[in-house]
Amino acid sequence: EVQLVESGGGLVQAGGSLRLSCAASGFTFDDYAIGWFRQAPGTEREGVACISNSDHSTWYAQSVKGRFTISSDNAKKTVSLQMNSLKPEDTAVYYCAAPCIGPYDGWGQGTQVTVSS
Repeated sequence: EVQLVESGGGLVQAGGSLRLSCAASGFTFDDYAIGWFRQAPGTEREGVACISNSDHSTWYAQSVKGRFTISSDNAKKTVSLQMNSLKPEDTAVYYCAAPCIGPYDGWGQGTQVTVSS
């Protein structure tokens, strides 16, 4: 069973940084791509970034390119999202999921990120 647990959310001022982590278990980590998604109130969930744990290739949504960096540690089975230059519009609940494209085998419970102006 795919299990994903996010951590690292919080409240930060605009221009600040946060680092989210996604701890994975229950599946062969190296065989999966893992993605970060976010959902703000009243909006649809959107993809933010994705990383392949086999070759570490990455994808980013245009809205976060140059500000967010996704990385993975295969030994620790964690995927991180470093978020810099945060904007109020980045406020959302952030989720990790495996794989990056549906059908999904698992979702985390989400972690709140709030960016104040």
